[in-house]
Amino acid sequence: MSNPILSDWTTPFQIAPFDAISDEDFAPALDTALAEHQAEIVAIADNPDTASFANTVEALEAAGAALDKVLSVFFTVAGADSNPRREELQRMFSPKLAAHYADISANTVLFRRVEDLWARRDDLGLTDEQARVLMLTHRGFVRAGAALEGAQKGRMKDIKGRLATLGTQFTQNLLADERDWHMELDRADLEGLPQFVVDAAVAAGRDKGLDGPIVTLSRSIIVPFLQFSPRRDLRRRAYRAWAARGANGGETDNRAIAAEILKLRAERAALLGYDSFADYKLETEMARSPDKVRDLLMAVWAPARACADADAELLTRMMQADGVNGALEAWDWRYYAQKRRKAEHDLDEAAVKPYLQLERMIEAAFSCANRLFGLQFAPLDIALYHPDCRAWEVTRNGAHVAVFIGDYFARGSKRSGAWCSAMRAQAKFPQPQAPVVINVCNFAKGDPALLSWDDARTLFHEFGHALHQMLSDVTYESISGTSVARDFVELPSQLYEHWLEVPEVLGEFATHATTGEAMPKAMLDKVLAAANFDMGFQTVEYIASALVDLAFHEGEPPADPMARQAEVLADLGMPDAIGMRHATPHFAHVFAGDGYSSGYYSYMWSEVMDADAFAGFEEAGGAFDPERAQALEDNILSTGGSREPDVLYKAFRGRLPGVEALLKGRGLGAG
Repeated sequence: MSNPILSDWTTPFQIAPFDAISDEDFAPALDTALAEHQAEIVAIADNPDTASFANTVEALEAAGAALDKVLSVFFTVAGADSNPRREELQRMFSPKLAAHYADISANTVLFRRVEDLWARRDDLGLTDEQARVLMLTHRGFVRAGAALEGAQKGRMKDIKGRLATLGTQFTQNLLADERDWHMELDRADLEGLPQFVVDAAVAAGRDKGLDGPIVTLSRSIIVPFLQFSPRRDLRRRAYRAWAARGANGGETDNRAIAAEILKLRAERAALLGYDSFADYKLETEMARSPDKVRDLLMAVWAPARACADADAELLTRMMQADGVNGALEAWDWRYYAQKRRKAEHDLDEAAVKPYLQLERMIEAAFSCANRLFGLQFAPLDIALYHPDCRAWEVTRNGAHVAVFIGDYFARGSKRSGAWCSAMRAQAKFPQPQAPVVINVCNFAKGDPALLSWDDARTLFHEFGHALHQMLSDVTYESISGTSVARDFVELPSQLYEHWLEVPEVLGEFATHATTGEAMPKAMLDKVLAAANFDMGFQTVEYIASALVDLAFHEGEPPADPMARQAEVLADLGMPDAIGMRHATPHFAHVFAGDGYSSGYYSYMWSEVMDADAFAGFEEAGGAFDPERAQALEDNILSTGGSREPDVLYKAFRGRLPGVEALLKGRGLGAG
């Protein structure tokens, strides 16, 4: 029988036939696809004809179609709905894939063809997009080690294989710690908790086959518990478990893994002639150098730290007024910050949350996309990989644009966080293909499902990434959608968050789960006025993580990452009551793969642009100004990686921004 992963998909819009695929199909499908891709690579390398853009670069773009199918399906389910078999397969696949791609980059004959084209690039008559793809192809080979020789080439392959294995192990250890820990609550433990927190805890218990409510390490459950539970002992226990993910000793401990990853990355950069892994990684980003990253982060650190210190003094007085002596601790901050928000803004999250229904927030994200870009969304009844998943066809003026899939609820089989990926990216070569885009989140289930303000912002954020994929309009898949510099990729997502705060959007879609009434204007005003509440805390916990990430990858790799982390935080004067947003043992952005290594700063680098970009809308005709929306699509959302990001941003806005808009947007004292 043919393998359903490799067969022609006759499903609507050629979506993967998830209902026909079993876990036993993945390994043979991967082996077949790898062999097919390798044969395609050999044919390109051994082509007796003189290298041309068509027979080399375009041939590389067209190769690997079967492998793309296998990996898109497998990594979707491995991240969002894992099980022991899929975890085993991922451990098998990671080094195998690393070796496969290392062999391609080490193919000397193939690299010579690319080098030949690069040397003759001005005489090839290429379009701007083709010239860009050639440059990226050549650069990719060089940075992968194609120019290395002898033992160095072999060592590079070994490093890549080991890094792939370690990244997978790091991810699975973190998932295991998050999945295995929970804290059961009895009736007395529920005192003071809003009903939405109780409902989420009950649903989490039911998901684990328990009769009573529990606190898990899912952010959508533990953060509200830390905000509302008056039981300091339970908050301490929950927070310590949350902070200790990946650092509990035993088989799931990530500390030694992190140390080995940092050592191997430094060696990899040295083989390629770079002073540090940070220098290697940032060369292709907008920032270009570690110094520019540090300049940005430190420009924001000082006002953020001052704000956080002032807040800590106030929260400490509140805690002491409750009869709690001693220092404010990390498990106290969210609880007293929530009480302060209620006192200062008369804003209670328990009262706001019924107005932030998941269904209505999805509708809000779709409505904004319709008003800005003319997109329409119609539900699809198709088989997907989990019953929680939903799909929509995206059209414009009656023409098919994309398929959008949403997988919104937390579960034990899903890794933490939220992400967007393209199960199929937009391209016109070798034949036109429309994107299939998925947003994965970890919201608490409920009937109806209610979101926190942070959850709603996450939904808009990930949908901004989805728009970057859906509106892509380039020829080659390698530069499609979000295939851009890491410190540019967060611009569309963070920019889209701004539309959540547009009063007319909330006025229409923030409706009460029971009464259906719109959020009262007085509450709406309070929600918007409190948008920057506790921003000192949020900024400090983020920048601390970004600076630790940068320090890890500059100079000599630390033999003890935890000691280096402590050293960086001490030098910064990190407030005792604020933890890093992601401490080293559970810093998946940095250690689950190379994606955000030396690059966690990217969110703030992009925020400099998103604050300025939305100001451009406000300066024009408002949030839905059609000319600004068209400029955003034409110059950023549709262009993928077809040009350098600073060129794209200047085309959209006319100039590059300074840090002032970010500081103003965060309420940190700059006008």
